[in-house]
Amino acid sequence: MSGVWIVLEQREGRVGRISWEALAAGQRLAAQFNLAANAVLIGSQTESLAAEVAGKANGKVVRVEHPLLTTYTADGFSLALEQFFRAEAPEYVVFPHTYQVRDYAPALAARLGQVLIGDVTGIGEGPVFIRQLLQGRLNGSYRHTGGGPCFISVQSGAFRAEVIETGGAEVSVFTPAIEAVQIRTKPGEPFRDSAQTVDLGSAAMIVSVGRGIKEAENLPLIQDLATALGAEMAASRPICDNGWLPMERQVGSSGQTVSPKLYIAVGISGAIQHLVGMKGSQCVVAINKDPDAPIFEVADYGIVGDLFEVVPALTEAIKAAKQ
Repeated sequence: MSGVWIVLEQREGRVGRISWEALAAGQRLAAQFNLAANAVLIGSQTESLAAEVAGKANGKVVRVEHPLLTTYTADGFSLALEQFFRAEAPEYVVFPHTYQVRDYAPALAARLGQVLIGDVTGIGEGPVFIRQLLQGRLNGSYRHTGGGPCFISVQSGAFRAEVIETGGAEVSVFTPAIEAVQIRTKPGEPFRDSAQTVDLGSAAMIVSVGRGIKEAENLPLIQDLATALGAEMAASRPICDNGWLPMERQVGSSGQTVSPKLYIAVGISGAIQHLVGMKGSQCVVAINKDPDAPIFEVADYGIVGDLFEVVPALTEAIKAAKQ
């Protein structure tokens, strides 16, 4: 067996944030068993990307290269990776949980007689893989049994890309045997998320607002706090549904998943759909006048009070501390 392999997704010449998070998850998994954490790039002409990955990986980096892999197809990717993993015999294979991975990874796992444990949010000792159920109301624990590699995909925002162990990995090339007749589908336009002016998943600090703000005219109060901190502004679903802030700033099960160093929840009660999107935050500060609000159950620091009094005072204190 050859350790842990992390399959990195690249698009338009770059490796996405969620792939770096998958690499961090793979390194954590490898550290449990003192295994090598290796990376795979699949496509064609990935030399420059492989060099970038080699500086962040502490195992091997392999470019799975073939002209038929230039454009993504489920057939091409699953055939190529099946050949590669049969040759390498990994113990664990980690993917980012993207639309592309959801398309081909289950078929790849099935080709090797395995299943895919998808949308993993945590890795415990054992290892035990944690998945959220019923929109985050429950956590399920999964173990891989039997022989063969264990396939998992990790949820966006569940692992922190900045904890990647840097290294100087060696780079090699694997050329799979693929023929055009094996590619049964004709590639169409790749799926694209709706255009976003802000990637909340990359924000180090977020100030998020909920229904406690009462009216759209009161939002500048929260924006002042975010500006004083140098933070991004976000919201719970009701704020975006009302059109007070754009949908791209929504945090939760139907919005973005975030994992900032600091998350300030202002006037947010803490519905489970919202908690699903921000539970990966390192430090949560909650401001709410209801002492029994569910948000306080996940908060590291809680302020029970009227946000219209607390937020201006906090903003002025931050400004004074910066002077």
